[in-house]
Amino acid sequence: MQIPLTQPRLFLTEGTTSGIAELFPSIWSAIEDLGSSSTILRRQALERLEHTNAARISPLVTYLLATRLCDPDLEIRWRVIKLLGFVLAPDASGNVAPESVINHLTFYLANMRMRQIYAIVQALASNPDLLVHIIRIFSICPFASNHLVELASSRKVQLDIRRHAIWLIGEVGYLDAIPALERLQIRMESRLNGQQAMPFAPPVGIDDSELLPDVISTLALLRTP
Repeated sequence: MQIPLTQPRLFLTEGTTSGIAELFPSIWSAIEDLGSSSTILRRQALERLEHTNAARISPLVTYLLATRLCDPDLEIRWRVIKLLGFVLAPDASGNVAPESVINHLTFYLANMRMRQIYAIVQALASNPDLLVHIIRIFSICPFASNHLVELASSRKVQLDIRRHAIWLIGEVGYLDAIPALERLQIRMESRLNGQQAMPFAPPVGIDDSELLPDVISTLALLRTP
């Protein structure tokens, strides 16, 4: 019996506008430049992909865009996060992206680990407007909660990154993070009380007590019925 072989398609044409075939040379060139060592070429590639709306009709383009969430260039990260956020949301007409596109993107996002999570939080710290897109992205990643808690609790991480990690835990609604945040609150309160009781004692380690209000606020949000 002969088994039919199918080749993965660059584009899904069902339900999309005409003229897609004419986009192939431009899109293929953009895909190649997306992996370039040149920041300028990667930015130009993103611009071409943004103008063609390729991310919503090509599983391959969507998957490759997701691999740039850790791009060393912060502006590229911002734009990739926005593009992926738009893919995960209905368009202006209320239409969702094709199932194959969503499946490819979900597969990648569901397997993100600390490197990607940190890169996304870092992007948010420099551009708060990304919040709505990041919430969509993190809602698909089952490991994001644990990594955000790790970032929020680590004294080796910058305070601004920790603050945004705490904020994201509440905004996404990770209820499983409540026990870890409670322990973090107790640790910070104990440290703060010790400093107040012995103001003459030299400080030990990094003072992260300024994050206490953020922890309390996030816990209140998570506990809200």
